[in-house]
Amino acid sequence: MGTQSRLVVCAAVALLRGVSEGFAVSSPGVRAATRVAATIERPSVEAVDEEYSPTVGEHAPLTKNNQGETWLPQMARPRRNRKSAGLRAMVRETSITAANLMQPIFIHDEETTVGIGSMPGQMRHSLGSMLEEVRTGLAAGVRSFVLFPKVSDGLKSNYGEEAYNPTGLVPRAVALIKKECPDAVVVTDIALDPYSDQGHDGVVHEGKILNDVTVEQLCKQAVCHARAGADIVAPSDMMDGRVGALRMALDAEGFTDVSILAYSAKYASAFYGPFRDALDSHPGFGDKKTYQQDPANSREAILEASIDAAEGADMLMVKPGLPYLDIIKSIRDAVDLPVAAYHVSGEYAMLKAAAQNGWIDEKAVVLETLLCFRRAGADVILTYYATTAAQWLKDAQD
Repeated sequence: MGTQSRLVVCAAVALLRGVSEGFAVSSPGVRAATRVAATIERPSVEAVDEEYSPTVGEHAPLTKNNQGETWLPQMARPRRNRKSAGLRAMVRETSITAANLMQPIFIHDEETTVGIGSMPGQMRHSLGSMLEEVRTGLAAGVRSFVLFPKVSDGLKSNYGEEAYNPTGLVPRAVALIKKECPDAVVVTDIALDPYSDQGHDGVVHEGKILNDVTVEQLCKQAVCHARAGADIVAPSDMMDGRVGALRMALDAEGFTDVSILAYSAKYASAFYGPFRDALDSHPGFGDKKTYQQDPANSREAILEASIDAAEGADMLMVKPGLPYLDIIKSIRDAVDLPVAAYHVSGEYAMLKAAAQNGWIDEKAVVLETLLCFRRAGADVILTYYATTAAQWLKDAQD
């Protein structure tokens, strides 16, 4: 460092010391340091270059190649595999297609379609509108759809009997889709919360959620949906032992081909608020922490996934999605079954809000998000962006 540079540094140190020790910037010592700094000419770029060159000297980090160009003697250069779009595509480790996406659809037993305020772009569909939603998804390349019903309050009860009404909303919706769009894979939610006057996923007794009694109701619900034509039933209740019971119930009734997509690692998350708005299924009291998992736990997710796999689940789900990529990866490594991830309502709402405010490029961020799910190990992604993202992917190929 030259003499002038040292003087600049000393002046700066004196200035900072005066401020840190509580002296006013106008104090004599600080003013003197400031005057010194002001009178010293800043070194030119050429002067700095003369003082130090990274290609000169005994321990210079760079040198010159045979062409006289600056050269870093680095043999491994990962950037070579990123130098063009063609090369990047050739070595890309992860991809996403419309086949990886599942579209959730909210339905209600009304003639009109109603928007969901906390989920811009999402609707409570009439059965006719639901059918159009399925057709639009199929045209974009989406093949699977999961139904979530908004049940009128007059049909709700503690035991959720409406969940297995053969002429109820979900059985009619399933039958309609399978009649009009037989190639669509129809998935139904198995849980009591949409049908419960308590707002919980199970039967309530003296403030507690009853496990085994709830499983009995879920078995009736799954068989009802299978009879209507459901391809997959997806228990989201988090009761112990429900996967094995559902498997036995379905098999005993002749539905050995109906798959079970188990919500194996469903966390007691704060990201579900907009979904509960859509179904009007907020807990009537307390929370769901006695049956949904603690967000602080990861080993518990492996335990739950392993149990569900042993009980006959065909696929395992992690919910929520993006904040739990580590859980997706852990289950992917521990279990050989296909893994699904739910890109939940709160995650969707945040992206929508940011996009509507012009803070993000919605398309780019959504596709990156979905790719991250795949990279973490998800085979299937439930996302409210499914049809939209599939269309973006399709347009990119055209």
